[in-house]
Amino acid sequence: MQEKRVPLRKCIGCGEMIGKKGAVRVVRSKEGEVSIDPTGKKSGRGAYICRDEKCFAAVKKAHKLERALKCKVPDEIYDILEKELTENQ
Repeated sequence: MQEKRVPLRKCIGCGEMIGKKGAVRVVRSKEGEVSIDPTGKKSGRGAYICRDEKCFAAVKKAHKLERALKCKVPDEIYDILEKELTENQ
């Protein structure tokens, strides 16, 4: 029996390739709204962050999420991400 292929995504914080399910996706829609995408299926430009607090701190400090999405990211998104990452650990 063949093994199912796991889609890999690159974390914008550390640059490691991780499984799609092991990452948090942040998406910018055509209208310019930035939101967290728990399903991984929303349309728009997406960026992935692995579920590591150190990685999230690097993303926030260097504004890597803003560069990846090519827009200003509201502080509420960072707060929601931080809360989600601390709850899951």
